Amino acid sequence: MRFHQITLQGFRNLPLVDVTLAGPRTFLTGANAQGKTNFLEAAGYVTALRSFRGAGPRALIGLGQPQAGLGFTVGHEKFGESRLTVTLTPDGREVMWEQGRVTRLADFIGKFPTVVFSSQDSQFLRGAPAGRRHWLDLTLAAMDSGYLTALQSYTRAVAERNILLKQGGRDAGALEAFEHELAAHAVTLFAKRSAGVAELSGLFRAAHARLVPDGETAGLIYAPDTAAPAREEFAALLLKCRPRDTLLKSTERGPHRDDLDLLLNGRPARQFASEGQQRCLVIALRLAQAAYFQAKGGVTPVLLCDDVLGELDPDRRARFWASLEGEPQVIATGTSRPADAAGWQVLTVDNGLIRA
Repeated sequence: MRFHQITLQGFRNLPLVDVTLAGPRTFLTGANAQGKTNFLEAAGYVTALRSFRGAGPRALIGLGQPQAGLGFTVGHEKFGESRLTVTLTPDGREVMWEQGRVTRLADFIGKFPTVVFSSQDSQFLRGAPAGRRHWLDLTLAAMDSGYLTALQSYTRAVAERNILLKQGGRDAGALEAFEHELAAHAVTLFAKRSAGVAELSGLFRAAHARLVPDGETAGLIYAPDTAAPAREEFAALLLKCRPRDTLLKSTERGPHRDDLDLLLNGRPARQFASEGQQRCLVIALRLAQAAYFQAKGGVTPVLLCDDVLGELDPDRRARFWASLEGEPQVIATGTSRPADAAGWQVLTVDNGLIRA
């Protein structure tokens, strides 16, 4: 997949942008806070119809603007040249493409895959489990509509059970009903996460090996909150936890508490990896995500690199470029031009304006 043209109007600080992307590598350069990351954020929106920064539609609309518009012309392995448009309003979004108006996320998510390499990824290892779960959920849901359906259903059931818990848990019958529904979706999520992480782990090890000198090994481990639950066993666990959950007014056990562990040379990376090693681990994880998308969906993702390549030393940066498979399109940002600028389409971003 490749972006041929991106048109934005009223998106964050970009009043009107119309960019034709020439060649496989485009570099946006400029001072901080000029709009470089905003451009990548718009490009990444087509994967799951959400911002990789976690911002809702209202935050993506430019100051004083009633709405924002995003238009994309995309070359695609399966759909040929496609035109997508997204209209963002304070109340939501409308998405149109050749297939018609998109009414269900499950019909669209993952069709136009991108992978974002962000300087914020440094928090992936050190941050809370929620960030790692979010990455795993997006990766698996983009390639498996059944996973997305189970995740959405499980999330709704947790929310409904929590409402009952906040009311003191007096309606035992309703609690039991939601607990059995939770159990059914929890078993599905556990099975799909186990299989997905097993596949991602192999891709992760291979990507990491291409980035680092010989002698360093990496691992990716699924760390579920509960061990391989059967439906009846998980429902029984929720019943056992009900008194404590009622006191806390929330559901404390289940897949919404799962985590991922990254290992370096067999030891927890968050404790034993240096800053440079952690950075390489997260980049390898993003490369594994790209490889997973390509293997499952048959489409080469676009790589969106937000001011991250400059953090690598020359040897690791060279290894990064050598590790890319299938000549993916790369759109990168930085405050100065890349050392090998001759191989890039270089665009300058200044106060929301983008020019060659």
